[in-house]
Amino acid sequence: MRSLPALSAAAVGASAVLTMVVLRAQLPAPPQTPAPRQPTFRVAIDLVTLDVIPRDGRGQFLSNLVKDDFEVLEDAVKQDVASVTLVHGGRVFDVHVLAPPAQEGIILPPRSATQPAGRIFIIVVDDLHLNVHDTPHVRALLKKIATTLIHEGDMFTMISTGPSSVEEQMTYDRNRIQIAIGKVKGSGLELQDIFQTPEGQLGPPEVRRRAHVAFSTVYGLLQSLGSVKDRRKALMLISNGYDFDPFPLGRQGKDQVFGGRFGTPYDEERGELLLGRPLGQEPYKFGDADLAMELRGLTDAANRSNVSVYSIDPRGLAGVVSAEMQVDQTEWKNHLQKTQSSLRELADATGGLAVVNDNDFASALKRIDAETSDYYILGYYSSNPDPAKRTRQIDVRIKRDDVKVWSRSSYKLRPQQAAGK
Repeated sequence: MRSLPALSAAAVGASAVLTMVVLRAQLPAPPQTPAPRQPTFRVAIDLVTLDVIPRDGRGQFLSNLVKDDFEVLEDAVKQDVASVTLVHGGRVFDVHVLAPPAQEGIILPPRSATQPAGRIFIIVVDDLHLNVHDTPHVRALLKKIATTLIHEGDMFTMISTGPSSVEEQMTYDRNRIQIAIGKVKGSGLELQDIFQTPEGQLGPPEVRRRAHVAFSTVYGLLQSLGSVKDRRKALMLISNGYDFDPFPLGRQGKDQVFGGRFGTPYDEERGELLLGRPLGQEPYKFGDADLAMELRGLTDAANRSNVSVYSIDPRGLAGVVSAEMQVDQTEWKNHLQKTQSSLRELADATGGLAVVNDNDFASALKRIDAETSDYYILGYYSSNPDPAKRTRQIDVRIKRDDVKVWSRSSYKLRPQQAAGK
């Protein structure tokens, strides 16, 4: 089995890829003589931004809306819209900005009148979760992204999570992506690696380690993107998805391949299964719950930074396994369902799109191009009556008939934003 460094270079330097000025409230200095044992509560008021895509009954984008056409509710409380940015065809056409609400002791930096054009794409090639034999398909997909999705004026970066060592800095130069594509090579775990690796207390340790490296890379990028305002931010995740407990019966020798048909591979002298799990050791039962919790952390970070995740599984239509793979068909289907569901969760919870179990990448990329080219960015300063509530529900409405509205439905405050000591 291939050995990998504890953290990839991309994971270590992910947070340094994007550096921009953030529009954030400055907190007042604490009083010099506070009352003894008296807690001090601090509340930071940030501009909450969200992308909104309104379409009429025919599915056409509405580019003639004004500020008064929008209604934003946070936890059922109507919010005053402070800014409206219209982006049509990837270009900024109109900006409406209001001054933030007056707050004693809070000083906000002046807003720049210059509005950037184009979009921001972050391409994450999760080669730790891509099969080596799918490398040609992955490179072909990346070339489609380069020609279909990245246009003149768009800014992009491309980063890998593993041995491909791709770490392109933010650039407008589309020629850079062609150079990076040539470095990409899948290095995901093979089936024998999963079956033959000794078990840990939380299941296969290498499975967890690789997922944590990938997640930390993405998380660092999402945090950095929070400083970017008034631009559509799309994170393209190229991956086969995640499963913290793959092929559990096969690892125990109880499936239809190693158990039912060929007999359990058992070492009499050592008293253990040859698949890596000692007899009597119970499988870890909370792998799915752990994965769901970690995915939730990523989607919360994406929603805080107003980033949409577009996850793409380059395997395309995934059918039955071949006889050479030596894996139970039922376990394979369960594994596929879990990995595809993980990609759907990242996309659905952030307002993006999951391209899974689909070979029509061209149509999917055209849809992504349309969703990232025509949109509004709304901004408001939250007047939520409960400042300590971390998870906020958002409802965006258009005061016109027969209009369908897409926007993210919630966001979560950073821990330091909530009221506290």
